[in-house]
Amino acid sequence: MGSCKVRDSKAWRAGADYGGDVPALPVYDQLPDRPAPDNPSGKLVLLRHGETEWSKAGLHTGLTDIPLTPRGEDLARGAGRLVADYDFSLVLSSPLERARRTAELAGLRAEVDPLLVEWDYGGYEGRTTKDIRAELGYDWSAFTHGVIRGETPGETVEEVAARASRVLTRVMPVLVEGDVALVAHGHFLRILTAVYLRLAPRFGAQISLDAGSVSVLSFYREQPAILSWNYGLELPLAPSES
Repeated sequence: MGSCKVRDSKAWRAGADYGGDVPALPVYDQLPDRPAPDNPSGKLVLLRHGETEWSKAGLHTGLTDIPLTPRGEDLARGAGRLVADYDFSLVLSSPLERARRTAELAGLRAEVDPLLVEWDYGGYEGRTTKDIRAELGYDWSAFTHGVIRGETPGETVEEVAARASRVLTRVMPVLVEGDVALVAHGHFLRILTAVYLRLAPRFGAQISLDAGSVSVLSFYREQPAILSWNYGLELPLAPSES
């Protein structure tokens, strides 16, 4: 099975070379002219990509670019049927193949936003939680204990939340006019949901999200709320391991 890896998890940060002039922020990372709107009426629809061989095996899949399995493609088509009645004003996708392919199979014409990549797991990339816990000798989790550097630098949960915050800053004004879809990854979308709900990023550890699932966020009585969560073609029999 072929795969490739995004080597620089911090590539979305503009102006990293402080030795010279700081370049302008790319379009996807510019702040708007006005602050976030109050109580927008649009829905924020989250699609987690379909199953991959790594997600099926419970391997931490951050920046490694793994394709969908045949079942993952079926899940992506199913997600498309779930969102068929939406008329999205904006659709954004992670640049990784598993997310872009999910958007395509779901019938969504997505714009790629590099901020939507998955958590950079650093030295824990491609490993299971069970394996990491056996090595460390305690009940490790990425949300509680963090990751280590490896072939990529790794990210803290707060760094992932900062990316999620930039995505929300971009999409909130669009929610005044219509609905928005984000096609991305399990841990990233869980952390983004925590930020949307104005909770600590580690709240994401308490909300499981399955491959190929659809979730809907919106405002309800002036408060950010979850309208639907982890909705898919099948009811989960166990929490997702990836």
